[in-house]
Amino acid sequence: MLKQFYPYEYAESVFAIDYEALTKAGFRAVIFDIDNTLVPHGNDSTPEIDELFRYIHSLGLKTLLLSNNSEERILRFKENIDSLYIHVADKPKPDGYNKALDMLGAEKNEAVVIGDQVFTDILGANRCGIPGILVKFIRRPDEIKIGKRRRVEQLILKTYFIRKKYCHRLGDILKKED
Repeated sequence: MLKQFYPYEYAESVFAIDYEALTKAGFRAVIFDIDNTLVPHGNDSTPEIDELFRYIHSLGLKTLLLSNNSEERILRFKENIDSLYIHVADKPKPDGYNKALDMLGAEKNEAVVIGDQVFTDILGANRCGIPGILVKFIRRPDEIKIGKRRRVEQLILKTYFIRKKYCHRLGDILKKED
């Protein structure tokens, strides 16, 4: 039962993922969550994120922002990013994920979902049969407490790491530390 919440990979951040390795593994598209995945909740994009998207696109990967946020929020975030998007996606329901695949012209095995939440991003990806990468959620420097949902996620992740057969199912797609 818990395996529906298990990501294919876990990364410290979107910057720890080797996107070149993803392309070599046959992926053609990346579906990103925004808040707490790319930037702290509600923040605009940063120059580092803008550059990351340019790099990903230079590799030939297509991108799509899949968010439960309003269109206004997404348009503000992607001001300097050329990416498709779906707003009010109603994650983890499959409709947004399937629409994303259609918009990207990709099959389930050619796309990967990257997000920070087990109960939305990863569950939705798993329901659709799309591999998911869970990244450590971005906290604001002044954020001390985490909610009950995040505590349950931590427990799920503990079982994920114990059950090693579910870890690293995408192969070697994390950057090597120098």
